[in-house]
Amino acid sequence: MKLYPIQAGNFKLDGGAMFGVVPKSLWQRTNPADSNNMIDLAARCLLIEDGNRLTLIDNGMGNKQSEKFFSYYYLWGDDNLDSSLRKHGFSRDDITDVFLTHLHFDHCGGSIQWNKDRSGYEPAFKNARFWSNADHWSWATKPNKREKASFLKENILPIEESGQLNFITLPETDILTGCALGFDVFFANGHTDKQMIPMVRYQDMTICFVADLLPTAGHLPLPYVMGYDTRPLLTIDEKERFLQMAADKNFYLFLEHDAQTEIITVKHTERGVRLKDRYACHELFN
Repeated sequence: MKLYPIQAGNFKLDGGAMFGVVPKSLWQRTNPADSNNMIDLAARCLLIEDGNRLTLIDNGMGNKQSEKFFSYYYLWGDDNLDSSLRKHGFSRDDITDVFLTHLHFDHCGGSIQWNKDRSGYEPAFKNARFWSNADHWSWATKPNKREKASFLKENILPIEESGQLNFITLPETDILTGCALGFDVFFANGHTDKQMIPMVRYQDMTICFVADLLPTAGHLPLPYVMGYDTRPLLTIDEKERFLQMAADKNFYLFLEHDAQTEIITVKHTERGVRLKDRYACHELFN
């Protein structure tokens, strides 16, 4: 097995929204804001090469939305999905599986692109199976009013229409051992219903793609919960359980949205689970 970080782009969001009720005087210590109160974020995806299977976890915003849409998110930097794939010797057509942690636009927008004459949409990974789960798919295709702006039908419905949609089996507990793609999955419901956190066994490590359960290293304290979460109290409980497990088992946490830090480990302290070490992907993936 080989692992590759894939940079699908960079953007900015309001720092207050990213940290909910936590005062700016606290969160700006780890996530400094610009003059518009915006903080830097990444869309860092993970590519897993395992035999003949090439699995991409999440794929960023994509590029099919309007200029007005993207202006809300202050895109910055030169990173994009295609150039990052090429850097590692791959293209979209090589991808066999696309695993979507959840269907918010900044995680799944790259799944679908315009067709050649821009008369409609088509999968951006023509040879891939797309993986969600039945409960989250229902949640996203019949969105509540709070999340409706994050679940864009043009990102979601064409996946089903293509015939390439597949569902991960839902476990009776919050952890699925050995999903169809070969890794374990932790299910979390606080951010959105049935968000999936892949837990990949790599060499002697467990690499956890923590998605929006832990957006940045600055979100480690339990009350540091995004304003975007639909059930913030549940997020706190789920984050506590996951971080306790991560500290106990020395998991390596792959951060999708942290623009500065790629991977962290955590440890138990008197103040709860806190940062242990930071890593760049190239230090661990070889």
